[in-house]
Amino acid sequence: MNWMMVAVGGAAGSLLRYALGLTLNVPSWPYGTWLANVLGSFLIGFFFVWGKEKAGISPELYILLTTGMMGGFTTFSTFSLEVVTMTMQGNVLKAILYATGSVIVGLLAAYAGVLAGRQVL
Repeated sequence: MNWMMVAVGGAAGSLLRYALGLTLNVPSWPYGTWLANVLGSFLIGFFFVWGKEKAGISPELYILLTTGMMGGFTTFSTFSLEVVTMTMQGNVLKAILYATGSVIVGLLAAYAGVLAGRQVL
């Protein structure tokens, strides 16, 4: 059942992100992508507290909203929550290293992918 929740939520989140990109991205700045990352980060934090502590939603609905929908909407939201959780647990250095490393390595990987893609074409 959890696999189905992830799939349904992921499809919905991906479609939402796609719609934001179509609507808001312009050649000078990816406003839709930026909004998806920021909004997704906010929403995964909201669902984390509201869903687990306030509303007591079912584990299936929680998985649909977080792993599925926010995961499909933006993986940046999961990354943000992980950094916040590490910090809240007192692992500040670990959070800083994880955040810095993820951004730097992610950018380098994206660049490497561009270069590799150019080689294939």
